[in-house]
Amino acid sequence: MSQDASQPSDTPQDTGTGAQPSGDDTPPWSESGQRARQAPGAGGPGAPPSRKSAWAAGGVTFAGVLMGMNGILHILQGIAAIAKDDVYARVGDYTYRINLTGWGWILVMLGAVTAVTGWGILTREAWARLTGILIAALSIIFQFMFLPYAPLWGLIVIAVDLFVIWALSVYKPDTAHA
Repeated sequence: MSQDASQPSDTPQDTGTGAQPSGDDTPPWSESGQRARQAPGAGGPGAPPSRKSAWAAGGVTFAGVLMGMNGILHILQGIAAIAKDDVYARVGDYTYRINLTGWGWILVMLGAVTAVTGWGILTREAWARLTGILIAALSIIFQFMFLPYAPLWGLIVIAVDLFVIWALSVYKPDTAHA
C-alpha cells in the first residue's frame, strides 16, 4: 500500500471509524483516551460545569419559579387583606402597626413586581438577578412586619426568600455562549 507524501509515516492510517480531522493539529482526545480540554473562549465544550455551578443554575431556575409563585401568593394575600378584614386576626398594640388594608395594598404591589421579576429570572433577563435579590430582601422585611397576622406563613415565605437570595447570589451566568 502506498503512502501519501503529505502524510508523515508515523501517523496511523484512517480506518473509517472515529473522529474526522477538524483542520487543526490538536487531537480531540489525549493520549490517555480522555477528551482533551480546550482553552477558554476556543468555541468548544471546554471543561464540564462544576457541581456547585450546576446546583446554582438549577437553583436559579427554581428561584425564578418560586418568585413567580411567591408573587402570585402575595397578590392573593394582599387581596384577602383588602377585601375582608375578617381573614386575618386583629392585632392590638403592634410596633409596626399599619391597618390591614394598607398591608393588603403593599402585598399586592410587592406581589406584582415579584411575579414579573420571577418571569424575568426564568427568561434569563440581565436585570432580573439584581432585582430578584432586592425584591426578596424587601419581601423578608415586609413578611417580618406582617408576622402577627400570619406567623407560620410569614416564616415560610422568609425561608423561601432566603433561598432565592442565595440562589441568585451564587449563580454566575455563562456569558461566553450568550
